[in-house]
Amino acid sequence: MQITTLKAEKRENTGKGIARGLRREGMIPSVLYRAGGSTAIQMPGKELALFISRTAGEQVIVNLEFNDGAKQAIVKDYQVDPVAGNLLHVDFQEILATETIKVNVHIAVKGEPVGVKRDGGILQHSLREIEIECLPSMIPGHIDIDVSGLEINHSIHVSDLKLQNGIKVLTDAQEVIATVTAVKEEATAAEAEAEAAAAEPEVIKKGKKPEEAEK
Repeated sequence: MQITTLKAEKRENTGKGIARGLRREGMIPSVLYRAGGSTAIQMPGKELALFISRTAGEQVIVNLEFNDGAKQAIVKDYQVDPVAGNLLHVDFQEILATETIKVNVHIAVKGEPVGVKRDGGILQHSLREIEIECLPSMIPGHIDIDVSGLEINHSIHVSDLKLQNGIKVLTDAQEVIATVTAVKEEATAAEAEAEAAAAEPEVIKKGKKPEEAEK
């Protein structure tokens, strides 16, 4: 698994005003969680934003370098300004090499299903990540699945994943990751006309009565 080193500093003060001040100074307010507790930290904004952008969708171990030593962690969550797109805050979870950890891992779809290419079906990627439990050194950056063999009405389930020994999958084994469905056929012109005719009320033609016609 990929490991990246980033500088970090512990901070005593918290709050929205403090956070805004840190961002103006080029720092990103963050939090390091561990065993139910948390430590407020701050990190250089440019380096942290570049790291988040580069590793989006990947699980990466981070060496957080403090003045009094280093701690290993993974990114649990982060917040981005919805308008400006600037990184606002990052949550880290501290990890130990000898302790298992529960993490969500992204699923990447590879290939074009035969049911799409040959039969005109539609690929539906319904499950984007799964939860696993393992030692930090065994966490995959992401999980690839090959969907090229999928035919129409065929699916790949969580139970079909082949992962390294020592990785426990916590997501329901029956969850569907990807499936190929058929495109609903449009009614033919004749069928459409027949349906339209059946829907219209019968029109009774008005004419002269027989006795009127004779006059």
